[in-house]
Amino acid sequence: MNFDLITIAVGVLFAWVIALTILLVQTSLHFRRLTKNVSKKDLKTVLEDILAKTDLNQKQIQAVAGNLKKLDSKSLGFIQKIGFVRFNPFNQTGGDQSFCLALLDAKANGFVLSSLHSRESTRFYAKTVKEGGGDGHELSKEERQAVTHAQ
Repeated sequence: MNFDLITIAVGVLFAWVIALTILLVQTSLHFRRLTKNVSKKDLKTVLEDILAKTDLNQKQIQAVAGNLKKLDSKSLGFIQKIGFVRFNPFNQTGGDQSFCLALLDAKANGFVLSSLHSRESTRFYAKTVKEGGGDGHELSKEERQAVTHAQ
């Protein structure tokens, strides 16, 4: 009975030593990985380096977010929507060789370029579009269609 108790105690202690050895090896490997590129291998230096890099990354992220916000506000004025309609304004010409091209920004501001093709000539007209409607000149049916396609 005394021998069985000693055997169990030695077995438990042996398992405990193996568990502690595994934990010590894992901790040592983790510390070596952290200190891989550090010349002075103490934990304080490693942690200070990590904190400095984290602060730098945070500042860079804030700068990128600020630039992205500026670009977002600027992009509202860029041409983002395009509408195109072909049509035949005159019965004597063949095919849909005339067209309306609407180029609009995010707020439906921009212009419509119209081409009227006849046998003798082709004429181009441009009209300003403000908030999806004509600005200064009324839009034709085809120009309104081009603006609708763009939106």
